[in-house]
Amino acid sequence: MVEPVGNHYIVARPVYSENSFDEEHEKLHRYHKNFWDNLKLYFRCSRQKAKRIALRFFPIVSWLPAYRFREWILSDIISGINTGLVSVLQGLAFALLVNVPPGYGLYAAFFPVLVYFIFGTSRHISVGPFPVLSLMVGGVVVRLVPDSTVNDTSTNTSIIDQERVMVAASVTFLAGIIQLLLGIIQFGFIVIYLSHSLISGFTTAAAIHVLVSQLKFMLQLSVPGYNVPFGIIYTLESVFSQIKDTNIADLLTSLLVLLIVFVVKELNDRYKAKLPAPIPIELIVTVLAALISHFLEFEKRFNVAVVGKLEEGFQAPVAPDIGILQKCIGDSISIAIVAFAVAFSVAKVYSIKHDYPIDGNQELIAFGLGNIVGGAFKGFASSTALSRSGVQESTGGKTQIAGIISAFIVLIVILAIGFLLEPLQKSVLAALALGNLKGMLMQFKEVGVLWRKDKYDCVIWVVTFLAAVFLGLDIGLATAVAFELLTVVIRSQFPSCTILANVGRSNIYRNRKDYTDIYEPEGVKIFRCSSPIFFANIEFFKEKLITAVGFNPLRILRKRNKALRKIRKMLKKGELQVTPVRKAAPPAADRVGKKRQDPGELSNQLPGLKCRGAFTASCPN
Repeated sequence: MVEPVGNHYIVARPVYSENSFDEEHEKLHRYHKNFWDNLKLYFRCSRQKAKRIALRFFPIVSWLPAYRFREWILSDIISGINTGLVSVLQGLAFALLVNVPPGYGLYAAFFPVLVYFIFGTSRHISVGPFPVLSLMVGGVVVRLVPDSTVNDTSTNTSIIDQERVMVAASVTFLAGIIQLLLGIIQFGFIVIYLSHSLISGFTTAAAIHVLVSQLKFMLQLSVPGYNVPFGIIYTLESVFSQIKDTNIADLLTSLLVLLIVFVVKELNDRYKAKLPAPIPIELIVTVLAALISHFLEFEKRFNVAVVGKLEEGFQAPVAPDIGILQKCIGDSISIAIVAFAVAFSVAKVYSIKHDYPIDGNQELIAFGLGNIVGGAFKGFASSTALSRSGVQESTGGKTQIAGIISAFIVLIVILAIGFLLEPLQKSVLAALALGNLKGMLMQFKEVGVLWRKDKYDCVIWVVTFLAAVFLGLDIGLATAVAFELLTVVIRSQFPSCTILANVGRSNIYRNRKDYTDIYEPEGVKIFRCSSPIFFANIEFFKEKLITAVGFNPLRILRKRNKALRKIRKMLKKGELQVTPVRKAAPPAADRVGKKRQDPGELSNQLPGLKCRGAFTASCPN
């Protein structure tokens, strides 16, 4: 009930308990579905449901008929060509992270794109190799086929390369199976447990691993792989112990390429509003480096490491090795989750920017099928590279038609012109891989922002980064997720509790500790708790509430009950008497030792004591 009184409103309603409210208002009985009811409903089939499932499982059926050919085709062609050129170079460069011959990176840049075109829901991401995933797959490859098994003969080296290709393909195949199963059982919500701070810290740590892993190609040193905790320290120790054996030609080439790439990328970012398209510096550098290396015979004169022969065409699909699958189940789970988390995060950014929906479960299915097909054709795990997706979107890409055109560019290299890249130095590919890490390395800036915004998120970032750097990407990811869940428990157990006050006599209420010009209504405390109340934080909540109110109501209640019990005893013994008085009696006590009290108040305090009108209670001396 609301009644206006002058400029104020008085709000009043009866005070209910649960039982009294249910007695006054009839409650409907609702039937709650059990597990079997939901299972029957899930498997029930109808024409509309079959159509809805088909459209969800094949998103291409929804967007391709609505494609605006005249408006979009030119933009998609330009975007596809630019993205395809970048895909070729990144495929070759990221293959070095997997420790397989560079040519197999082209397969990873080709097959997943075809699958995603049919099953994916994002219109702008570019599917293919991603440095973090490549490094994670490379860790499994080095662990199962270590460098120590490689002898000097080219025959043994070729055999080891084939074993490593098989390991990378099998790990990718199993990761795809895991993603597909997670998508089928509608497990796309798993991404909510990978917060932005965790992904940022993890990808930054992965960038550090990529940087360290490419030193052996930039310096042309024989550094073994260490896929163990603190492996990055062992790798750096091995690099510095062989530093005197550095190939100066490879070192100078990689530093020059890095400098050129960083400068041009900076110009692209600074003048992106004025440039019709970003300068394809990776392509320019690659062409020039290959030509210079070929005509000046760098391999013979300076003994530099080159890409070597790239096999033309595709190899026959192979089944995964069961023995390898049994040894890398944990690694495949980590790869599957990281691949999905990174891709979904990028896809979500573009879906918000261009206002269209994406389906997390369908994305799992699309990437799962893409990795299954890619693994069968001896590719390695795919997701989406941030820089490559940025090229596809910034050059005007409208749909995954641009992705198909980029795959066609990769196909041309695989079938026809791959031999042109054979004299390219591996140090150039290493420099190009590092040139794509700028965005991830710049995430160090987020530490200060997170500290000011949310200290818990900042600690999650730091712990994730340190765990992934020193313990390895697989163990580091598991440690980071466990720590993040621990912070959730801590946040819930020790929530932020504040007292709000009116700021500046307005209708805005803020924490009273943050402002000077505050007003608190007399006798009113506005207490806010930022967490649900449950068994783990109830004691903390009670302590904060008592501190805010300024007294312990339970203590007062115990004293009140103690006083009432004492009064009842005195009444029974006759030591206390209740003397009725007339309503016209003066409010002051008539004599010493007598106390005037409201009858309703006393009747509430002393159940069973009936009295009418005003009364006084007298006590003996």
